Amino acid sequence: MTRPDIGVILPRNIAPARVREFALRAEALGFDELWVVEDLGFRGGIAQAGAVLAWTERIRVGLGILPAGARNAAFGAMELATLAQLFPGRLHAGIGHGMPEWMRSVGAWTDRPLRTLDTHVTTLRTLLRGDAIAGGVRLDASSVPADPPPLLLGVRGPRSLALSGRIADGTVLAEPVTPEYARAAVERIGVASGHRLVAYNVGSVDADAAAALAAARPALAWIGEPGWAPHIDPLPFAAEFHALRARSASREEFAQALPDEWVAQLALAGTPAQVRARIDELAAAGVHSSVFAPLGDPVAALESLAAVL
Repeated sequence: MTRPDIGVILPRNIAPARVREFALRAEALGFDELWVVEDLGFRGGIAQAGAVLAWTERIRVGLGILPAGARNAAFGAMELATLAQLFPGRLHAGIGHGMPEWMRSVGAWTDRPLRTLDTHVTTLRTLLRGDAIAGGVRLDASSVPADPPPLLLGVRGPRSLALSGRIADGTVLAEPVTPEYARAAVERIGVASGHRLVAYNVGSVDADAAAALAAARPALAWIGEPGWAPHIDPLPFAAEFHALRARSASREEFAQALPDEWVAQLALAGTPAQVRARIDELAAAGVHSSVFAPLGDPVAALESLAAVL
């Protein structure tokens, strides 16, 4: 089995003065990838990616994720092409539907989200390889990247995963990603090889396994809310999980009631050896890149997470 890549997410609410420090430390510690977040009301993905790429020299930078309905594909292609030319081979572009409630709040949700995503990604790919789209629009020859960035879909529903298998270079799975969920996603994607699977997970690494699990537990409080069934339903304890969620009066009560063994399966949490073993299980299930969502002080978290490298 090929060694999986290991990455880290740049927290969406990290203090601006610490973004450069985080990126440089992630690269120095040896992480393979750094994924930036574009969540409504926080920071723009393309601007963050450009800054991180400029500060660093080696680390691959992922955009996770750009909502298709909020961007014009032609102008989006110009942005991606620019980054790909300036930093060849280091950009991965994640694109998705966007969170429906966010997209509706800004008037960018469409009646045909699958078609919108399909058209957007297909148009990006056409432009990035230097071809024209309807109306004759194309990138100038001087702007076409020699190495177009891979386009990955950040999706979870069965039809969206199938679409990713047809039109994308890879898929980004939001946390929690267990081996069971990864295998179910791979089956939906329907691609035997050549399709990159990126998996986000809450990360907590400590020489004391109990301390790592305790730190990860509060970050799992939201899991099981509407829309996240695809992540949970493949698990052997899915029925018990849903029952616990239903009888919990609050997110906090639910998180505190999670058994340690569930936390260990819903996060990359434990000793370095335990987390490395879990990353290997994910790789065996089809994951090419395991990406940590750090907890607590972001730079300090990098130091502990790097123990698995």
